[in-house]
Amino acid sequence: MAFSSAVCIYDNSLLLEKSIHRLSNQPRTPSGHIKFVPMKIQATDVATPSFKQSFQSQEVTEKSRKVPLPAFDFKEYMIAKANHVNKALDEAIPLQHPQKINEAMRYSLLAGGKRVRPILCIASCELVGGDEGLAMPAACALEMIHTMSLIHDDLPCMDNDDLRRGKPTSHRIFGEDIAVLAGDALLSLAFEHVARNTKNVSSGRVVQAIAELGSTVGAKGLVAGQIVDIESEGKGVSLSTLEYIHVHKTAKLLEAAAVCGGIMGGADAASVERLRKYARSIGLLFQVVDDILDVTKSSEELGKTAGKDLASDKATFPKLMGIDEAKKFAARLVDEANQGLAFFDHVKAAPLYHLANYIASRQN
Repeated sequence: MAFSSAVCIYDNSLLLEKSIHRLSNQPRTPSGHIKFVPMKIQATDVATPSFKQSFQSQEVTEKSRKVPLPAFDFKEYMIAKANHVNKALDEAIPLQHPQKINEAMRYSLLAGGKRVRPILCIASCELVGGDEGLAMPAACALEMIHTMSLIHDDLPCMDNDDLRRGKPTSHRIFGEDIAVLAGDALLSLAFEHVARNTKNVSSGRVVQAIAELGSTVGAKGLVAGQIVDIESEGKGVSLSTLEYIHVHKTAKLLEAAAVCGGIMGGADAASVERLRKYARSIGLLFQVVDDILDVTKSSEELGKTAGKDLASDKATFPKLMGIDEAKKFAARLVDEANQGLAFFDHVKAAPLYHLANYIASRQN
């Protein structure tokens, strides 16, 4: 697909201007700071074309499923869980001294998003017999880590992006220095939040979950993927290298979500590894779909800069495979994810079956 950088810049600047205008109308604290509140998802939000389409099955996923999806209102499940997560995230970071850093943390953390990672954590916990309360601290921690990675990824020294979730990126609002510190603070808070707030789970399991989170972020996880991604810009990259990048940059955090949910819910080692296998498949699926959307959707539809990878000559799945083959690869990943759930109760696993389908058919 041909890509015009001029069109991208024009499209991006208009969206950025609209976003800054919306920010000027945000409520403020008595001291004059912007007060960021979590977005509450309503049923009416699902009626908008882009959001509604995200929950509709596409032909590729219909053909790829080898088992029928169990009857389940996935849309309502996602809305309810996302609102519970947003409430917990809001309570996790009050506006306190020093106010600037807490404001910056809240700005990115409460900016919206689908909350796929925390919901995956909760659904995995419920699948193995736990409940939402057991998983919520870890679920919030995962969203904090994810938000940190977005803040840092958008910095001028990394991807140099202006838009995230339809709003100006953190460094555009607060400056690079505060953005870096906000990301650092969110990462630190993630581990503290799990350690302090997890209740009715053995200390051994809490430590196990914290260790999983630590390995996910560090030199064996997100950092490893980011380094190889940076070093690969402008170079010929093999498909195996591209998979390595995105297994580490994208899939690792989804793996951690499923694994931590399983741990908190009391799963045995075999069940935890089955959840890991499922999550690795949907994590790679998430990136394949993301790459396809990057060259088929506009910045306004995506809520972030479209065509950025193509403009910076980064390797993507459509670039290496072509869009048609990338779609077939996505279908195979849905199959692999479903196979990972085969050992679990089909009805209890309904949210996870539907989540794989949702990721494959999302439109932004």
